[in-house]
Amino acid sequence: MVQIEQDILAKNNRYAAENRRYFGERGMLALNLVSSPGSGKTTLLTETIARLKDDFDIAVIEGDQQTARDAERIRATGVPALQINTGKGCHLDAHRVGHALETLQPKNHSLLFIENVGNLVCPSAFDLGEAHKVVILSVTEGEDKPIKYPDMFHAADLMILNKTDLLPYLDFDSEQCIQYAKQVNPRIKILSLSAKTGEGMDSWLRWLKAELELQRIDYA
Repeated sequence: MVQIEQDILAKNNRYAAENRRYFGERGMLALNLVSSPGSGKTTLLTETIARLKDDFDIAVIEGDQQTARDAERIRATGVPALQINTGKGCHLDAHRVGHALETLQPKNHSLLFIENVGNLVCPSAFDLGEAHKVVILSVTEGEDKPIKYPDMFHAADLMILNKTDLLPYLDFDSEQCIQYAKQVNPRIKILSLSAKTGEGMDSWLRWLKAELELQRIDYA
C-alpha cells in the first residue's frame, strides 16, 4: 500500500511540475482553494471576482464529485469556468488540472482559482502546480479543525477564517483557532473576513494583488 501511494504521488508530482512550468511561462498566479464542504469557498470566489474582474483576467477550475452548479455560479459572474467532476474521487489531481488548462486556455498574466473538492484530508497531499494552497475555514466548523486535520493546514500558505459575521451567534474562539493553526504551521498567514458582508475582503484582495505582481515580476 505504501509503494502504491508513493507511485501515485510521484506521478502526480510530475504532472504538477508541468503545470507549474505552464503557469510560470505565462506569468499566471494559480491558487488551490481547499476546505470542508460548506466553508463558503464559492461565495468567496464570486465576491472576489466581482471586485477584481474589471482589472484582472480571471479563470476558475471547479472540482466537485457531481454536478456543475459551482461552475455555473462562477460563469454567471462573467468569467470562464470549467467543471471537473471526480465521481467517487475526493480531490483534484495535477493531471486533471492539466487537461482542464488545455480546454480553458487562461490568458497570460491571469489569476487562476482552482476550487478543490470539499475535503480537509486528501487534497493536502496532491500538488496541482499552484503557487499557494489557501485553506478556507468557516467559523461554523469549530476552532479545533487545524489540529484535527493538521496536514491540510501545514500544507497551506494562507488560512482564511470565513463567515466572521456569524461570530456573535456562535461559541467560536477565534484566537484559539489561530493559535492552533500557528501551532501546526508557524509560517501560515491568516486573514479573517466575511464574504457575505465584505468585512475584511480588502486584506484578501491586497494579498491577491501582491502575489499576482510577484508572478508577473518572475515572468519578466
